[in-house]
Amino acid sequence: MTPIVFVALLFGAVPIALVLILTSIWYISESGNTVLFDSFMQQLFSGVENYGLLAIPLFMLTGELMNEGGMTSRLINAARVFVGGFRGGLAYINLLANMFMAAIIGSAASQIAVMSRAMVPAMEAEGYDKGFAAATTAAGGLLAPVIPPSMLFVIYGVLAQIPIGDMFLAGIIPGLILVAVFFAVITLIGLFKPMPKGTWMSFKEARSALLACLPAALIPAAIIGGILFGIATPTESAAVASMVAFLIGWLVYGEINPLKLGLLFARTARNASMVIFMIAAANVFGWVIIYEALPQKLAALITTITSDPFTFLLIVNLALLIVGMLIDGIAALILVTPILLPIAMNDYNIDPFHFGVVMSLNLVLGLLTPPVGVGLYIASAMSGASAGQILRALWPFLLAVTGVLILLSYVPWLSTALL
Repeated sequence: MTPIVFVALLFGAVPIALVLILTSIWYISESGNTVLFDSFMQQLFSGVENYGLLAIPLFMLTGELMNEGGMTSRLINAARVFVGGFRGGLAYINLLANMFMAAIIGSAASQIAVMSRAMVPAMEAEGYDKGFAAATTAAGGLLAPVIPPSMLFVIYGVLAQIPIGDMFLAGIIPGLILVAVFFAVITLIGLFKPMPKGTWMSFKEARSALLACLPAALIPAAIIGGILFGIATPTESAAVASMVAFLIGWLVYGEINPLKLGLLFARTARNASMVIFMIAAANVFGWVIIYEALPQKLAALITTITSDPFTFLLIVNLALLIVGMLIDGIAALILVTPILLPIAMNDYNIDPFHFGVVMSLNLVLGLLTPPVGVGLYIASAMSGASAGQILRALWPFLLAVTGVLILLSYVPWLSTALL
């Protein structure tokens, strides 16, 4: 009966955190193990008693401060220096700027919203098809969960009980591969569909754009450099980055008003609290799953199908692709990690960092695929292009991501080489 209750709540538009809590309560009542209620609240609160989770609101705050402080537009202008002169230059600029923003925001949905407002009107003004402009921007948002810092990596690190800093390192090479593949996709599209010719900046304009961007570039440097060189933990790096973003936006660019920070803090707190509550609910749900020995039962089933780790990952990728189409990526990660990670590690000897990279990239694909496709509808709302227009231009990028997923599944060291 419990699985029926879970599915009914999930497809009944009940918030995922409540789905997890209510299903857990139902299971305890139905199984007669009411003694579990004695430690129910303890399990709920222990889910958020993790220092690493502080990185989530701090990275969200950094993204908000960057948008408020005018750093996004300066990063986009700096990207123009490097690729603006190529045919289809603004499409390349879009992806390069998305790569810069992915090293700051860490959330695909937020990045798609921010970049759609900035890039789609600019591309349309230069003669690009609106659907293609929105699709390129939406595809660029897929870099956010792979290039560190990634909110999905923070959550996965907490759930898997592995160092979040190492999880960030695991995403660097896959993120760069994804950027290179997206550049190749735009080049191939340009062979069959003429794109507007770009213009190179003059030396004076390029120098001015790079100098204006330098303060903003301190933020990803503070985040990634601090973690890479062991100077700071991801949480400490996020705190430093948010402070740097505030000081640059206020003192250097003059676009942040300290008197209006209250609204920004409140917005960040609301967004972060939803994620933290889901993690607390997931801890209770995972506790019930372990008590019921669900991972062991599922492992016994899957190992009868295959003993090959790569085949197992292909099965997982297919299953997660379906899950990601129906459930938000963060919620899906919270839901499936306690079930699948023990099987991957214990039965197939798959490295947890490798598994985390594959899972995170797979689940975020659901942002851009119907029927839910939140990222697709965000790009549509921000750009004015219909979801159908965007989807028609998006399929080459989705195929490219699928190819990268298969490559990452087959070659584990792409995720673990820097560890």
